[in-house]
Amino acid sequence: MVGSSMSDEETRLANNRLKIGFTLLVGVSAALVAMQAGATLLQGAIALVAGLVIGGLLTWYLKRWSREFTAVNRR
Repeated sequence: MVGSSMSDEETRLANNRLKIGFTLLVGVSAALVAMQAGATLLQGAIALVAGLVIGGLLTWYLKRWSREFTAVNRR
């Protein structure tokens, strides 16, 4: 059987970067949609912060869900 090509530290770092990138993607997307809809700069900033919060919550939920999913499949 072939093992992972990445060490545990590299895997943890890659996972953290993926979570940060996903959260930023959701936040920036919310701000861009707000600006495209004609929002002011303040409204765009509020949309960015709200998008970052939603992205963080979504990342937390997906992390929790993936733990449950992998626990079921490891039996």
